[in-house]
Amino acid sequence: MEVLYIICFFIIGLVFGSFFCCVGLRLSKGEKFINDRSVCDCCGHVLAWYDLIPLVSYIMLRGRCRYCKEHVSLLNPFIEIVTGILFALSYYSFGFSLELVLSLFIVALAMIVFSSDLTYMIIPDEVIIFFSIVFIILEFLLKGISGGVLSILSGVLLFFFMLLLMKLGNSLFKKESLGGGDVKLFFVLGLVIDPFLGLITIFLASFIALPVSLYLLYKNKEHMIPFGPFILIAFLIIFFSKVTTSDIFEFLILF
Repeated sequence: MEVLYIICFFIIGLVFGSFFCCVGLRLSKGEKFINDRSVCDCCGHVLAWYDLIPLVSYIMLRGRCRYCKEHVSLLNPFIEIVTGILFALSYYSFGFSLELVLSLFIVALAMIVFSSDLTYMIIPDEVIIFFSIVFIILEFLLKGISGGVLSILSGVLLFFFMLLLMKLGNSLFKKESLGGGDVKLFFVLGLVIDPFLGLITIFLASFIALPVSLYLLYKNKEHMIPFGPFILIAFLIIFFSKVTTSDIFEFLILF
C-alpha cells in the first residue's frame, strides 16, 4: 500500500508540476494563470487538453509543438518530473500528517520560483506573500502560539541578515550582488527553519552555485545568474534531511 501511495503522489506531483510552472511563468509576465488558455510560445496556437498531459504529451510529441513543429522548452517536463519526485518524497518522509501539507507547499514554492527565476530572474511578490501567509498558519498549527511567533521572528531575522548582505555586496562589487526577491525569499524560508539553518542554507547555496559562477568567469561572460534556484536546492536538502541545529553542533564538536 505504501508503494501505491508513493506512486499516486508522484502522479499528482506531475500534474501539479505543470500548474506550478505555468504559475511561475505567467506571474512573471503579469498574465493570468487561472482562466487563460495555454498557447504555444512559438506560434501562439491554443493548445488542446491532449497537448497538456503532464510529461506524456512532451514524450509523445518528441518535445515539439504539434502545430508549428518547433522545439518546446525542457522547463515544463523538468519541473513536472522534479515535482513528482518531491511529492513522492514528501509522503515517504512525513506520511499523512500536517508536516506533509507543509512539505507539499514548500515544494510548490520551490517549483514556482524555479520556473520564474530561471526564466526571467524574477521572484514575484505575489508568490512571497501567498506562501508567507500559508507558512505562518501552518507553523502556528504545528508549533502552537509560541512556536509560531518564533518562526515569524526567525523569518524577520533572516530577511534583515540577507538585506545587510545585499547592501554590503552592492557596496563591495559596485553592482547588484543579490536580487530583492532573494532577500524576500529568505523571510519565507525563515518561517520554516531557524536562523542558524538559514545561514547554513546561504553557505550551501553559495557552494552549489560556485561551479556555475566559475564556468561563466572562465567563459568571460558578464552574466548574472539567478540565485533563487540555488537557495531552494540548498533549502530542500536541509528540509528533507531533517537535520537540526543541534545535529550540526554535535557534529562540529566531534571534529
